[in-house]
Formats: sequence, structure tokens, C-alpha cells
Amino acid sequence: MSDGSTPRPKDLVNRQFAVERPNALWLTDFAMYRAGRASSMSRSFNVFPGGIVGWRVSSSANSGFVLDALEQALYERQLAHQDGLIRHSDRSVQYVPTRYSDRLVDAGIEPSVGSVSDSHADALVETINGLYQAEVIHRPGPWRNLQAVEMAMVEWADEFNNRRLLGPIGDIPPAETGSRLVFETH
Repeated sequence: MSDGSTPRPKDLVNRQFAVERPNALWLTDFAMYRAGRASSMSRSFNVFPGGIVGWRVSSSANSGFVLDALEQALYERQLAHQDGLIRHSDRSVQYVPTRYSDRLVDAGIEPSVGSVSDSHADALVETINGLYQAEVIHRPGPWRNLQAVEMAMVEWADEFNNRRLLGPIGDIPPAETGSRLVFETH
């Protein structure tokens, strides 16, 4: 979480998660999970219509892992510069450092953060977070190490993108629409 003293971007999403085109809105989040050593998972995803685009696993919650996941997402979506794309997150300090903010600007991505004390501001990404926790983290654990979590993430993302039928997009997998989600693991 933020200490509150660092300026933050405005909330450009305002709980309005419906978008009309691919690469209009990416949501990102990270959470801590036990995996041998403490690990945290960060993920971003393209809301229209959804699919995992980038993710990272790390043993420390520094800002570098969210930047790595952003780079993976840009590569996956083949986006050198994307005007009109909003990247929305909570107020975590990992999303504010200059390198991360500068990379968003370089890619033409508008930063957005949820409002203070609003549990619904990140509701959609928290739904994916809960799904991941229920289907991966809490099922086979306890995890031996971070590499085991990373392999489980690769398998889950592949299943989510290529085989999971999502009702909001016509009961097809996200890969059939050309859009994907982004996950970062830490």
C-alpha cells in the first residue's frame, strides 16, 4: 500500500469496467502468497474481453517485477505505443516508481488508480485474483518453491486463455478474440 505522501494518478475507471474495444483497459494487482519463501503475485489483464497477457514471479515485492510484467504484456499484445489504453491499479507503491511511470508514458498508456477506501474500485481484478487463488494457490499447496508457483501460473494462464469458455464474450476462450490478460507473479 501507499504511504499517502506520493502523488497518485486519478481514478479514470471509476468502477466502469466495461470497454468497447481490445486494449482499452488493463487491470493490474499483486498479492503475497506463501511458496517456500514468501512470494507475491502481480497481475494485469486486458478487460476486453479478457485473457492473461503478462505475469512475473519473484521473491521480493520490489517495483521491478511489475515493470517486467508490463513489458511482457506489451510484447504479447505487440504494443509499441497504444494511445487510449488505461492501466488501472490499486494505490500500491510498486506502480508509482519513475521507471514504471515513464514506461507507461513511453507506451502511450494512461495510468489510473482506484480511489481511497473503496473496496469496489478494483473489484474486477480482485475477482480474477480470487479465482487464481482458489484454482491454483490453495488447491495443490503448500508450494515447494517459487519455480513450482511459476509453472502452475504458466499452466493456469494457458488454460484460461485457450480453453476456458467465458460467458461475457460468447462462451469462447479469450484467445479466440485476440485479447489477453496480464499476470505478474512475485
